Amino acid sequence: MKNTRFKPQDAAELYGVPYWSSGYFRVNDEGKLEVDLPGGLSIVLEEVIEELVARGKSMPIILRFPQVLAERVKSLSEAFRKAIKEYDYQGKYQGVFPIKVNQRRVVVETIAKAGYSYHTGLEAGSKAELALCLAQNIHPEALLCCNGFKDDGFVSLALWGRKLGKNVVITLEKMSELDRVLRLSKELNVKPAVGVRFKLNAKGSGQWEESGGDNAKFGLNAAELLHVVERLREEDMLDALSMIHCHIGSQITDIRRIKVAVREATNVYANLVKAGVPVKYLNVGGGLGVDYDGSKTTFYASMNYTMAEYAADVVYTIQEVCQRMEVQEPIIVSESGRALTAHHSVLVIPVLDVTGPTVDQPFIPDRKEDQHQIVTDLEQLSENITVRNAREVYNDAVADKETMNNLFNLGYLSLHDRARGEALFNGIIRKIAKAVQDMKYVPDELEDLPRVLADKYVCNFSLFQSLPDNWAIDTLFPIIPIHRLDERPTREATLVDITCDSDGKIDKFIDLRDVKRTLPLHVPDGKPYYLGIFLAGAYQDVLGSGHNLFGKVNEAHVVADKEEGYRIELFVRGQKARRMIENMGYEEDDLRDSIEAQIETARKKGHFTQSEAKELGTTYTEELLGYTYLE
Repeated sequence: MKNTRFKPQDAAELYGVPYWSSGYFRVNDEGKLEVDLPGGLSIVLEEVIEELVARGKSMPIILRFPQVLAERVKSLSEAFRKAIKEYDYQGKYQGVFPIKVNQRRVVVETIAKAGYSYHTGLEAGSKAELALCLAQNIHPEALLCCNGFKDDGFVSLALWGRKLGKNVVITLEKMSELDRVLRLSKELNVKPAVGVRFKLNAKGSGQWEESGGDNAKFGLNAAELLHVVERLREEDMLDALSMIHCHIGSQITDIRRIKVAVREATNVYANLVKAGVPVKYLNVGGGLGVDYDGSKTTFYASMNYTMAEYAADVVYTIQEVCQRMEVQEPIIVSESGRALTAHHSVLVIPVLDVTGPTVDQPFIPDRKEDQHQIVTDLEQLSENITVRNAREVYNDAVADKETMNNLFNLGYLSLHDRARGEALFNGIIRKIAKAVQDMKYVPDELEDLPRVLADKYVCNFSLFQSLPDNWAIDTLFPIIPIHRLDERPTREATLVDITCDSDGKIDKFIDLRDVKRTLPLHVPDGKPYYLGIFLAGAYQDVLGSGHNLFGKVNEAHVVADKEEGYRIELFVRGQKARRMIENMGYEEDDLRDSIEAQIETARKKGHFTQSEAKELGTTYTEELLGYTYLE
């Protein structure tokens, strides 16, 4: 007899771990998910969660792995170094991390530290971000790029940064910013370094394709760029123009689009150099993708190139144009945020409950003698279901269920009959799904059965706080149980969060060939069951909303150690209820005063004893200071 035992490697294939993990995650021989780090170090996720729970920490929790961040910085810088050496490129590479992708302290400080020797810089798109960036310890030659729209305060702070000895470059996003930079630099008596974001004709690919091209939000066109050059020449400040910056969008899926954009940007650079402008940096912007589904295609959740291929194509394309135009090869700059941060964190969420048509009903009404004929019809349909009649039975059952609902609404069907009819219908579609599961060709009507039959796994998290891109723009994130991966999952499920919103659900999942509508999961066994959501380290931390006043979740910073296995370097508690309430304009003292006044009024009316009044006050205070998620 053929051995059908489910093995950990089967789980790895089922959930696509080798394809999307970039080598940072794997299923071990015990059927548990672990993070793999350089030097043969690894951390079993379930062990970390169990330790945190033993310490009294509540779910959900983000596990952050600073070593993964550091490795991503190294990998990108080394990819460019290798390409530069291979092509004998005469310039060098300096990465820049746009902190809008993730401003969390551990992220920014880890990248700054890991990138110091590589001259990795930072990018700020607001005054607050610039204030944060100026305080970081980065290499003196590392760039601090100031992008986005600017007022006097933004520009002044950037110019003060140059006096501090920082390599600050102010990127002009619109024409009027030039006058502001020139005026304030004279007032502060500091020479600025200016960049110009050039509005490329080229566009990216994927969800952010429209952010590039002629209708892009930011950037100057060719005529405006030439006007900047002439204005700086008139001011005898032409050497202040040090950078040409371009950007064609985030998560670019097709490497060909990148090469077209880089070629266009390099031609702009080369023309300026030939005109006597001493441009030093060519900033190719962001867009380096993340392969969320592992398919290595141009699908919006994937990318058809590797980090090494990206670096090689950028270097080769710039060199080709510069050699043809006979100009010096520039320092290459890229602002790759998503690719650096996506892999470093895992959101771990516990399953609280399971509902759905495949879950055993606790109560099925008995058959009554005066049962309505429509219920009897459903009984008869359920008695003999085969592969041959599955399609016919399904169509009849759907029609009978619709009739049953209409009869109930008109008052011709009892609640008892409706309950029994619904149970019979659910049983029929379960039998049909089982009958057709091995068919080579599944009729169109039955293709959607897995989704119809999917259980709803209720999970302790808020989609709007932790995965806003999934809700807003259908970004796909790998989701997989972090344990029990040596057991065959027998349920098909969708996920729902604990918000009071019907949109708080995940019903699209990664797949190498398509988008799956359900996720294979295990039957709950009475023990904690944890799911991990991966590649969510970019943007999700900073875009989350406080729907239902669910706040930022607890997070643990975990470091692998040869002697200890791992250690939890830092635990950052998630937002308390009072913090979320205060964000809406309320004051904690006012809330307490109101509750205390109501308690006292109720006590005087005899609704409370003195001890009950005290207990309610204590409970209210504890909840204000408590975690916003279920504990």
